[in-house]
Amino acid sequence: MTAGTSARVGTWRVVTERTSATFTVRNFGFRVVHGSIPVRLGSVRVSADGVAAVEAALDLDGIDTGNAKRDADLRKPGLLAIDAQPVLTFAADQADGGPDEWSVHGTLGARGESCPLTVTATGPVDNGDGTWRVVAGAIFDRRAIGLRAPRFLIGREITIALDVVLAPPG
Repeated sequence: MTAGTSARVGTWRVVTERTSATFTVRNFGFRVVHGSIPVRLGSVRVSADGVAAVEAALDLDGIDTGNAKRDADLRKPGLLAIDAQPVLTFAADQADGGPDEWSVHGTLGARGESCPLTVTATGPVDNGDGTWRVVAGAIFDRRAIGLRAPRFLIGREITIALDVVLAPPG
């Protein structure tokens, strides 16, 4: 949320039970695999000048691609290594654009590795129940977080889509 929005100053909490994080990645070079990752927590801090700070954590243990064997393989040390770090994190303190579309520049963390990531967001839209909705997305190269696999098995680019519901500062 940037200058120009009517967002209240303070920390907006991500309503995890109404928020979704999905991803797509190529598999075997031609098939597209769709999956979801539960959102564990998140917040957006809006300051008086409209600059947003964002924090989020996704529960990698809950990854679901619709294929139990593939999901179990993804959790292993050679891929997502969830025993070492069971969450995927995103933290940002820079946002630009607005009022209805902006870019949030931050750091994605997983597997004990991190990489820069820019998330493009649209909204916010008033849900009419006191919450706001933001739709966001990003694309990153899996190698940037140390996720190594033959390219024909797992494509290099992973697309993340977020549908976020935010509760206003209390």
